[in-house]
Amino acid sequence: MSTTISLTQSGAHQQGSPHRLALLVIATAQLMLVLDDTIANIALPSIQRDLGVDAALLPWIINAYLLAFGALLLFGGRLGDLYGRRRVLRVGLALFTGASLLGGLGLNAAMLIGARGLQGIGAALVAPNVLALIATTFPAGKPRTSALAVYGAMSAVGMTIGVLLGGLLTGLLSWRWVFFINVPIGMVVLLGTRILVEGQRNPGKLHLLDAVTGAGAMVALAYGITRGGEHGWGDPFTLGAFAVALALGAVFLGVQQRREHPMLPLTLFHDRTRSGSYVVVLFIGAALMATYYLLTLFMQQVLGFQPVMAGVASLPVSIGIVLAAGVSTKLLERFPPRAVAVPGLLLAAGGLYWLSTLTVGASYLGHVLPALFLTYFGLGMGFLPMTLTTVHGVAQEQAGVASALLNTAQQIGAALGIAVLSTVSTLVANRQLPQAADALQRGLAGHDQRLVAAANAALTQGYTTGFQVGAGLLLLAALVVAVTVTLPQIQPEAEPGAALEPERVL
Repeated sequence: MSTTISLTQSGAHQQGSPHRLALLVIATAQLMLVLDDTIANIALPSIQRDLGVDAALLPWIINAYLLAFGALLLFGGRLGDLYGRRRVLRVGLALFTGASLLGGLGLNAAMLIGARGLQGIGAALVAPNVLALIATTFPAGKPRTSALAVYGAMSAVGMTIGVLLGGLLTGLLSWRWVFFINVPIGMVVLLGTRILVEGQRNPGKLHLLDAVTGAGAMVALAYGITRGGEHGWGDPFTLGAFAVALALGAVFLGVQQRREHPMLPLTLFHDRTRSGSYVVVLFIGAALMATYYLLTLFMQQVLGFQPVMAGVASLPVSIGIVLAAGVSTKLLERFPPRAVAVPGLLLAAGGLYWLSTLTVGASYLGHVLPALFLTYFGLGMGFLPMTLTTVHGVAQEQAGVASALLNTAQQIGAALGIAVLSTVSTLVANRQLPQAADALQRGLAGHDQRLVAAANAALTQGYTTGFQVGAGLLLLAALVVAVTVTLPQIQPEAEPGAALEPERVL
């Protein structure tokens, strides 16, 4: 794997290379990927109005990116190992940039969702290889440590900038600019990759079957969940999607078991603590992105926030996660991971339950703000211990794939969380008022205050039910931690995987 990198590749370094420029290229590439996790959320109501996107299709504008990104991360790293990390990075950047242009030019929902999927594929080629290039470009010691710190910090910075930039671009220009903004940045980064050192390629063989079956299983699963909410769980296409997901998943696991050099070593799951930690990361990813998705819609549709204001109002998300990362780092020096993660997840569940009591006339400062901060502070406390337990005790040659699997679990969890919670929300809202989201737009356009009030009440009922389900998922995650994560006290800085894979820890 590309993330299984040696910290002794000094021969691949060019001591005289301008490291600051190389770090700027790497950090900007990472920033672009994190931006696209959040920047499009703020633009969703504007996209829905402009393109007439059905409420059931709206989640796929986010999910298409998350699914392709998460499902192909391991494959992207493998390509870099075999064909050169800088080369694969360049292909990924070109694809990501081109897909951003295509998304900005989107004429309908299908074109936009397709572009988002292509963005995700490009991101999956960039993410593991841009991290591996740190090892081939920066000498071991302080230069490499500093580069890794900057690289990891881009996740928190990117989330904050994505929230604000998405609101500003949508409010001042158009939702299309949340995609167009990537084009000039991507072209500059692509030119800057010339400063990066290629490094040594690893022996091995590309197995396309691994990527196709693994990614296909995840996509089929998410589609089945979403379609089940729209057409019922007994719908033939829903059942067919679940059957395809099960079949492709079985093939993927069977193939991995027989590979001499598998994309996903199944021995990683033999440890109960590690397996439980991956499950918990899946739940955390689901709650993190799905909550943000539903709350963004609530603030713009029900509270009537403009995109710029919704972006500013979402800042507690980033602040809560960043503060929790600092607090949990200190706590982990004294307590075992379980003693930090369980209270964090309970806090997050409490925050989501608080959000589930929102009403049409809810106050942002008195209700949304404190509940939002509590939720994401708790998620931040729960996530950091799990990053350490997933790589604890892993052999050095598997540290990279263990960390990449952590990222994959978070991305897939985010996509499935949006699919599940948005499906629940839509079902409940439409049961109270058929096509509630469309009814709201009709009421606003026709100045029909009775219809607007009815639609707001229905949508609020849907969103709050989604938050209740999210709270239940986090309670289940806390239970999984309590039962499976039995690791004693560990030192965060002692974990090789944590040092090698800071990406998306925030």
